[in-house]
Amino acid sequence: MNQLLSIFMLLLLSFHNMELTAQKYELVWSEEFDTPGNVNPEFWAFEEGYVRNNEKQYYTENRAENCRVENGILVIEARKENYKNSDYSSASITTQNLKEFLYGRIEVKAKLPSGRGMWPAIWTLGSNIEKAGWPLCGEIDIMENVGYDPNKVHGNIHTKSFNHNLGTNKGSFVKDESLSEEYHIYAIDWTPEKIDFFLDDKKYFTFNNDKNGDQDSWPFDKPQYLILNLAVGGFWGGREGIDDNIFPQFFKIDYVRYYKIVE
Repeated sequence: MNQLLSIFMLLLLSFHNMELTAQKYELVWSEEFDTPGNVNPEFWAFEEGYVRNNEKQYYTENRAENCRVENGILVIEARKENYKNSDYSSASITTQNLKEFLYGRIEVKAKLPSGRGMWPAIWTLGSNIEKAGWPLCGEIDIMENVGYDPNKVHGNIHTKSFNHNLGTNKGSFVKDESLSEEYHIYAIDWTPEKIDFFLDDKKYFTFNNDKNGDQDSWPFDKPQYLILNLAVGGFWGGREGIDDNIFPQFFKIDYVRYYKIVE
């Protein structure tokens, strides 16, 4: 009888927690990638060229070979080919100047590429980057994965006080052996007090607001925009080289959803 009572109490508590979660967030925007062809230009713009981090790909714009929607999935494809004096092509799409986020839950369901040299990412940058610059604008890395260490999902933040250039960035990782075989949900819960990082609703890292009112350490009281990209090589992704036998590689995104906080 005591065992049955314990089970009942656990179920009741779980239901209560589900209710709290449902009351806390409300879905206000989603991109389900239901329309085949190009990405929706109302939400997504392309980065083009050699953009950052000593990466080896050329990011193309509106090129179906590198970015397309098919069968309800966004496909970002990295290819081994000569393209505009690069040995690789890929794509990076962003909501900059189109869609921005401040607090709430950002959730992306995706299946990752695999192989040495791959560096897929789901991340945000402060919408004020053109004025404030990086890292003062703030950066939230919802998901990063490097192909030479394929079973780790990394979540990080970068600010003026805490960033990889100083060796002070804050973050953690969680392991899963099916990242390139199955779809997983990568998410953050972002409030004025903290940012929680999740893999499939398992929290693995929290960055807390120190509440000193200092933009150098907490710039996350201003809107951010979202980036989805698949890099080849770079200072982290290419740390152990690039395996040219793995191409093409695919970063597949089922959906992107944004939930606002309900007071």
